[in-house]
Amino acid sequence: MSWKDGAGMTGANVAPVGSRYQDQRHFVVSATLDELRGPTSGMVVLDGHLDWSPDPSYDLGDPGDVRLMYQIVLREASSAQDLHRFLDGATLKRIWPTLRLIDRLRSLWETNHPELLSIPRQTGR
Repeated sequence: MSWKDGAGMTGANVAPVGSRYQDQRHFVVSATLDELRGPTSGMVVLDGHLDWSPDPSYDLGDPGDVRLMYQIVLREASSAQDLHRFLDGATLKRIWPTLRLIDRLRSLWETNHPELLSIPRQTGR
């Protein structure tokens, strides 16, 4: 199967934008960042519907664990309750530029929370 994108490029065995799962899936975005009042220290164990890995625990004292946990929750949250329970608004703002998110998810959050746009995004990571 081949296709032609908006720029006139053709490709084979690549789904056109809009037909991929990530383009169709539902993401949850909080109404405000202030309502995100999740934990900021200690250990957090994510629920199975968010993280089905063998060890769904994250040390909030470890910056790498914090980034990974936030990426997972942002990607897998099925309700605002998931966001409220596990994410903290100030922490989200602080680490936003370092999060690896698909473009559509990042865009949804930045559209609903323009203050995230003013945070310089780090590249090359």
